[in-house]
Amino acid sequence: MRKVAKKIGLVDKPNARKLHDGAVPLVGGISICLVLAQYLTFKPDTIEHSWLYLLCICTLTVIGAIDDKVDLSFKIRMGVQALLSIVMMKVAGIELHSLGDMFGLGQISLGWLGTIITIFAVIGAINAFNMVDGIDGLLGGLSIVTLGALAYLLQVDSQHGAAYLCIVIIVAMLPYIFMNLGILGRERKVFMGDAGSMMIGFTVIWLLLGVSQREQTEPLMRPVTALWLIALPLMDMTAIMIRRVRRGDSPFKPDREHLHHIFQRLGLGPRQTLVAICTIALAFASFGIYGETTNVPEVVMFGLFITCFFGYAILLAYVWRITSFLRSKFNKSAKEQGSSAS
Repeated sequence: MRKVAKKIGLVDKPNARKLHDGAVPLVGGISICLVLAQYLTFKPDTIEHSWLYLLCICTLTVIGAIDDKVDLSFKIRMGVQALLSIVMMKVAGIELHSLGDMFGLGQISLGWLGTIITIFAVIGAINAFNMVDGIDGLLGGLSIVTLGALAYLLQVDSQHGAAYLCIVIIVAMLPYIFMNLGILGRERKVFMGDAGSMMIGFTVIWLLLGVSQREQTEPLMRPVTALWLIALPLMDMTAIMIRRVRRGDSPFKPDREHLHHIFQRLGLGPRQTLVAICTIALAFASFGIYGETTNVPEVVMFGLFITCFFGYAILLAYVWRITSFLRSKFNKSAKEQGSSAS
């Protein structure tokens, strides 16, 4: 796929926001989609409505590849995402029916509002994973954390087919991660592209809604647990959008104020930033697994999630003051140690 991408110009070139060397093929997502298409063609019984899921991710991959090539308007992308969410609801019956007992008032049924909220949930999940794709290995790392945690919970509930699909996606993603990080050589570097990030985001929300929402039977996972499994991408996207709107900008205007940019401003290298963010995401997901398996009350889990989100949003709002303060303290300390040594 790298050779095909170079021939048709499906490459990512450096600019003011993209600080990499040379034109890098945007084929990670396309390649993973091809693997999933091959797998589900021969194993269609792995998940329910596998043909519809495959149709949706192929559509998103094509739209994402076109966007990578010609930079589509966000309105077109969101329109396609909304349309696919409606198809998912009407054909597969995968929809947000209940929020569980998040507020301690009993089960909250959404009724007709569920349709609208589901559309926003699908668009939100897709764009959360799209926005987090800012440094090498980050999208792959966060996806592995979410899918790995989900596979564990599904295996506990004996949902072997859906759990196995999560593992298949993780395994299919490994070659991409090796090439993206340059482990197989800098000349073989590839990027995921919007094709991949949209496909991953849709896959995650499809699986999360599928296991946390059951009208006739008990859901396999409580809705609040799903928040913890995608906590970091969700918090980062929401906090960034709120900050952009407060500043008077479009919530979809690109910038360099995501969590990975902040860590790099603090002096961490790309690999250190990758490890730090994935560790935080793993901690969130681990708490979600703990809360689900030990039956921590939903209102407690939701309250802690909201507390973490507000803490994250406040930290992001004052991050440049905090980083300047920390850097000045660090430099001052380093100078004092240098003076003592001399």
